[in-house]
Amino acid sequence: MHSIDHFDLRSFDLNLLIAFDAMMRERSVTRAAERLKIRQPAMSHNLSLLRTLFQDELFVRVGTVMQPTMRALALSDPVEQALGMMQGIIHARSEFDPTTDQRIFRMGFSSEVELLLMPELASRLRQRAPGVKLHGRPVQQRDVYRMLDDRVLDLAIGCFDSQARRYRQRQLFEQSLSCVFHPDKMAFGASISLKDYLSLPHALVSLSESLHGCLETALDTIDGKLNVVATSSEFLGVLGMVANAPLIATLPTRMARRYGEAFGLHVVPVPLTLTLPDVSLVWTAQEDNHPASQWLRGEIDNALGRISS
Repeated sequence: MHSIDHFDLRSFDLNLLIAFDAMMRERSVTRAAERLKIRQPAMSHNLSLLRTLFQDELFVRVGTVMQPTMRALALSDPVEQALGMMQGIIHARSEFDPTTDQRIFRMGFSSEVELLLMPELASRLRQRAPGVKLHGRPVQQRDVYRMLDDRVLDLAIGCFDSQARRYRQRQLFEQSLSCVFHPDKMAFGASISLKDYLSLPHALVSLSESLHGCLETALDTIDGKLNVVATSSEFLGVLGMVANAPLIATLPTRMARRYGEAFGLHVVPVPLTLTLPDVSLVWTAQEDNHPASQWLRGEIDNALGRISS
């Protein structure tokens, strides 16, 4: 990389190079001024500054044409190349073709959201972007923004909320809770009474410090009132226990509906008003306009649309 004297360049108006290039092309102060959409006196002033800067006449009138000097001819190609590079930089956009791109997207999740989204997202990407890889990992609220800043994660999905301007955030969906149980193990109809809900044996996703999920805030208010007899660090573990034992469990409604049928479970409303945080998609401002990030965010929206339909 070439060393650039920024202080030296700061004293130079780079617009003078544009004026020089216009003169080379038009060989006329009047036509160069028209090309740049400035007045002729301003163009003459630019030419005067250029002559002082390069210690050369640069353009000499021969009849009705301003002919370039040898110094001007030597400068012509380098100036044209420099301006072309600057124009390319200004108009350049990062390219991303999902059908051919080879990259890894690193995504952080609240644990239950990963189980809900990743199967559908992985299926879509195998069809639409065979060279793209997904790396999902659980992440806690206290760590997620540091991991985004450090580019350990490309984006995060879960119960995250930040007002900092260096992040972008979009709500994906609201959440509610439902109860699941196996009809052969527990005989309920279309609902469970509050008395049964609080007294019957309950399987619960562990709320240990090593896990963070969207259920934590909601269930904290009644933890200790529930008759919790079994816990698991994974949602599938809880579903498996409820499928094989006379237990009930409280899960996000989307997950209960998506996986409950596979385990032979019935899904009914929770007989309590429990508020869950919204699930949001979070990414950094640096990634906001990157085509690859924009494409992935669109694929997440499409995957969630298929899950909801």
